[in-house]
Amino acid sequence: MLLRTCISPAGKFIYGIHQPSYKSTNLREQDHLTALGTSSNGIPIINNRNFPDTDISVDAADQIIEIPNPFPFRGATYIGKKWADRAALNPASMKLPAQPEVSFSESLQKLDCSLGNLIKTLSSLPEPLLLALAATSTDPRDLICLAELSCEFSCDPETDTPNGLIYQKNKSGTFYPVYKNHNLFEVVANNPHLPDNYKKIMVLRPGVQGESPIVGDWQSEDNSSNVFEYLRANSYIPWGHYASNMADNSIRYHTGNLTLQDMQGLRHLYYQRTFLRIGQELGIAVDRHRSPLSIDELESLRKQLIARLSQPENLSLHFSATLWGWNYGFDYAPSNYRLHASHQQIHQQYAMLPDSVETPDGDIMFSFGCGDLVTDFITAYKTETGKNFFENYILATKNNQRMDGKSGSDASLIVHEDDNVMLFVPKAQTSQWELQLMTLKQIGNIIEADSRTRASLDHAILLAQRIYAGMGGKMVTTIEFPKRINATDPDQRLLYSFLPKLPQSMGAMSEAQLRFINGHYPEDFAAACRRHLPKL
Repeated sequence: MLLRTCISPAGKFIYGIHQPSYKSTNLREQDHLTALGTSSNGIPIINNRNFPDTDISVDAADQIIEIPNPFPFRGATYIGKKWADRAALNPASMKLPAQPEVSFSESLQKLDCSLGNLIKTLSSLPEPLLLALAATSTDPRDLICLAELSCEFSCDPETDTPNGLIYQKNKSGTFYPVYKNHNLFEVVANNPHLPDNYKKIMVLRPGVQGESPIVGDWQSEDNSSNVFEYLRANSYIPWGHYASNMADNSIRYHTGNLTLQDMQGLRHLYYQRTFLRIGQELGIAVDRHRSPLSIDELESLRKQLIARLSQPENLSLHFSATLWGWNYGFDYAPSNYRLHASHQQIHQQYAMLPDSVETPDGDIMFSFGCGDLVTDFITAYKTETGKNFFENYILATKNNQRMDGKSGSDASLIVHEDDNVMLFVPKAQTSQWELQLMTLKQIGNIIEADSRTRASLDHAILLAQRIYAGMGGKMVTTIEFPKRINATDPDQRLLYSFLPKLPQSMGAMSEAQLRFINGHYPEDFAAACRRHLPKL
């Protein structure tokens, strides 16, 4: 098969095993022998092993398993067999350590220093140390002092407790907060251990992060969950995007605290906005002002959209694809590198993408959406093999066999499954802990997903995030690969990819070449995930 994919026409996984054996000609001209130190009993340790006299013969290097990604545009995964065999002995060990307790205040007490001068003491530290403490401290006393060093607060005259920020005007006459140290402000405000009243004042109150209008909201029946929908009009995504954020009365800084109601609210706003925008383009009038759609009303509108889209004359849409993504998690290095999302508070982003865009010469080019790459590939797959790709992908996943030949070990890649969706570990992970979520029926986008399927998607997305929380994952990027709304291939399934960032593998040269290095078998990671599968 010419296509670079691990899914064979027979619905099985394809992979290769490198068994390296080679020679390396020694072209070194000089030796640079020197002492590296001494052994514990005083014998000098010389670096002579680094300077051989002869050519090098590597007779049996470590075996490497190469797995083409199911989708060629996502590269290939390489598993070091020796590493993976070791990890297979104890899949439960796939867990990040808990964050250690850090308290500068307690350290001062141990040094017999005065806590009363904590702000003065902190202000004398260089900024890299302040940033490190703001990111890692688990002591609210530290974080309150750091917050005071980062900005200016207004206070209640009776209690002298902060009740807002001090603002000043810029040259255009717009008010903005008075920052003493903006980097420090962002880092301390994103620390989950900062007291909630400071979080609200610094970053969570509507308007504190700018003038983006709130054009939608969702609230649970018991008032325990509240979500705002912000419009980002001047967006890096052409034609603007929306962000569904947990509101300031529903503070969630950790996915372990995220409820099913929260997830339903975050996703309901995405479904609602998308259905309304497509409805407007198709001429379906929805008489709504200052009132959200219920789940039943949303489903009724979706059925109207499907009916209109079944007519060929309605397939010429201006906006024909969805974009949905979620950057969960924030971290900041003392060297001023922001390591992930802009904000720790749970929020998801979504937009509609145009079908095409005009060039400066007046020509028309197709506008990009990541789901288009899936469409192009499965079309080529069908042409070459005569088979439907996603049918084979599901078949291969359900009938998976281990790559280490251990027939008695757990071979399942599936973490969770119901009648509508499957949450699973892809055979070729593009992140060491990647999970994928796929619709099992012929549903390629959220317009085609009925209310039951949407509920299954929401539930499975939360399961994935809860699993990562249980395993210590703190940063996860999640993206959606949708079919174009006006596309006609029924085989394409709606697909989500969950991509955690692990402390020792943030991504570098190999990943830039789409070569993804793993130290475990995907089956063992699936087993580890099932150990942390929550019951919602």
